[in-house]
Amino acid sequence: MTSIANSVGTHQTSPQEVPSPPAWFGELTVIAHFLQQQGVLAAIAEHVRFARRRFGRYEVIDFVAVLFGYAISGERTLEAFYQHVQPFATAFMALFGRERLPARSTLSRFLASLTPPAVEALRTLFLDDALARPLGREQECGGLMDRAGSQRVVFDIDGTREAARQRALPKTPELPTPKLRLDELCAPGYTGRKRGEVVRTRTTIAQAHTAQWLGTFANPGNGKFREELRRAVATIQRYSKAHDLPEERVVLRLDGQYGTGAVLADLAGFCSVMRGKDYRVLDLPEVQRRLHLPPDQQFTRPESALVRALYDYPDVPVGPDGQRCRVVVATHPAEGRKSKVGLTRAGLVYELFFTRLPQNAFTAADVVALYLHRGAYAPALADEDQEQDPDRWCSHSPGGQELWQIISQWVWNLRLELGHQLHPDPVRTTEFAPALPPPAPHTAPASGYAPPHVGLSWKAGRFSGQDFTLQPDGTLRCPADQQLAAHEHRREADGSLRVVYGASLRSCRPCPLRELCQWNGSATAKPRQVSVLLHPLQVGSAPLLWKDWSRRLYRRACMGLLRCQRVEVTLPQPTPAEPHAPAVILSRAQRAHYRLSWEARLARNARASTTDRPAIKQIARPRKLRQVPRPAGGVRRREPLKSALCSEGPSSPSGASWPFFPGFPSVPLLCCSFRPQVRRFCWLTGSRPPALPALSFEDTTQRPFYLVAHRVGSAWPALSVVFDSPKVDEPEKCTTL
Repeated sequence: MTSIANSVGTHQTSPQEVPSPPAWFGELTVIAHFLQQQGVLAAIAEHVRFARRRFGRYEVIDFVAVLFGYAISGERTLEAFYQHVQPFATAFMALFGRERLPARSTLSRFLASLTPPAVEALRTLFLDDALARPLGREQECGGLMDRAGSQRVVFDIDGTREAARQRALPKTPELPTPKLRLDELCAPGYTGRKRGEVVRTRTTIAQAHTAQWLGTFANPGNGKFREELRRAVATIQRYSKAHDLPEERVVLRLDGQYGTGAVLADLAGFCSVMRGKDYRVLDLPEVQRRLHLPPDQQFTRPESALVRALYDYPDVPVGPDGQRCRVVVATHPAEGRKSKVGLTRAGLVYELFFTRLPQNAFTAADVVALYLHRGAYAPALADEDQEQDPDRWCSHSPGGQELWQIISQWVWNLRLELGHQLHPDPVRTTEFAPALPPPAPHTAPASGYAPPHVGLSWKAGRFSGQDFTLQPDGTLRCPADQQLAAHEHRREADGSLRVVYGASLRSCRPCPLRELCQWNGSATAKPRQVSVLLHPLQVGSAPLLWKDWSRRLYRRACMGLLRCQRVEVTLPQPTPAEPHAPAVILSRAQRAHYRLSWEARLARNARASTTDRPAIKQIARPRKLRQVPRPAGGVRRREPLKSALCSEGPSSPSGASWPFFPGFPSVPLLCCSFRPQVRRFCWLTGSRPPALPALSFEDTTQRPFYLVAHRVGSAWPALSVVFDSPKVDEPEKCTTL
């Protein structure tokens, strides 16, 4: 030990290497033992089975443990992760009940040879774990209250992609056929803003109110979005069954790549909101007829000056198979440059939105706002990239990459769950859209209009308004095949809009059907007029309420608390080998090298109960995480700083402490720090109370009060603290440890 003294203090250096645990080791300790408490590790060892030749002594659970640590650590590469975890490999694997840490090359071979059944088994366990426990204490999963008073649960299904750059390899006759590492993972496709030659697309599923991941499915290139969508729908069906959600209460928000009529048939009856890309809908006669009438609503957002005119169609056939759904057409004037979204025609940009939400619960503006609200899904993907980056290349095989991405989502959910235990806040409610105002006389209704209809018959034996058909060009056609054009918009007292159409006098005078059309027949001096009425749409007046929890608060609270506390890892000393080990008696199965059973394979790298256990000491642990039981394997955690602390460390965590030795070895060592101007008294009590006088201290620090008990002998007496202060009328007794 070398000492260097200066004006600041004394610095001591030593040539002996003592590596410090990584900052993420404390969080890994809590999550690993939480998984052990919930039986997740045992379920993985039992249900996720995979065997291959030259597998060594390792099983799937060993490699899953490494990937859990890699996802929690946030290290950029596996090489960096192994460098940080190698000095503590024994303690790291002991957290998962295993003995040895697989080498990085062994992990690579395992991921490269992983089969789809093993990946699907782990995916099933991941979803089972997500459905097993609610985040909050109230057994609530959030929701969206519509205007009719019904609560719905929204799920987001969207794809994300990762591009890869591949160098050009020489191709000459004398060289073997080139093979690139990512040929199995990637394929040419849309790269978006990312640089690369090949891509891999991943479809993710999230519960929009709890921010929990429910699944991930990936394929090379642009992916197989129809197949992935069907698997996502099956996952949501399991979620709705576990939470007793009827199909009509589930809402799926989909990206624009799903906006076709064929996709609507894959949604299994769920309500959905998606941006349409089948612009042939605009050419339908019923759509064209409505576009020439006044819009239902105007829609704008605070962050944009764009004003959209909305046209609502309750039942329109979409796609070659004629899937019926509700269509909302949004139009706005085209700008100088080409619009990134929508179809431009005659100076107007048309956007399509397909949905199956009922009109009596959601207006056209509510449908568009609900779809555009899915922009909140992008920050969730950004947070995922920042914390775990599941799209990075962890393996060059599809199975290994899928396994890594499932575990990344698993870690996200575990951080959410532990964060909710740390901050058990109730669900927050946000007014997604205000309540509809009561209709005022002679004003446009806030809910929009019902489908238009022509006025009824007004005189027996004459043509009624039903005989005049509305044309796609916005005109009416009379029984004599003459055109009537709109020339007046009249607002009624109940908010209805009357559109008056009139024929030309030159068309009515020579018409042979004039006697059956006009009131006084040929004596009528004016041309025929017909009214088209747009009545107010009957929609519930309640506001739209969005109930959810913060996406980021709970994860960051869990990570920030567990990563900033000190962690001490004490490794057991290696025991010398016995000089005369007893001879091993082989069974006939061992002698013949029979295949091992699954239990025997799992036991090869299992940590024996008689093995010396490493001690992992975490300096602080929140009170609200106490329901996580004290795990086996020598891991001990201290109690929260706001109460009495139990530890094995040499000093008080407050940084200002006074040691007192009571005089006999079977009692703990006391370390106390106090608030200013407050006098405290401490003593020990146990089965045989020691004859110790009360110890009084005058505080000179600005630290809050802490008490640390250190176990020295075999006895563990109860420890009580009594406070006496000039500011307090009566002494206050703390909790007995």
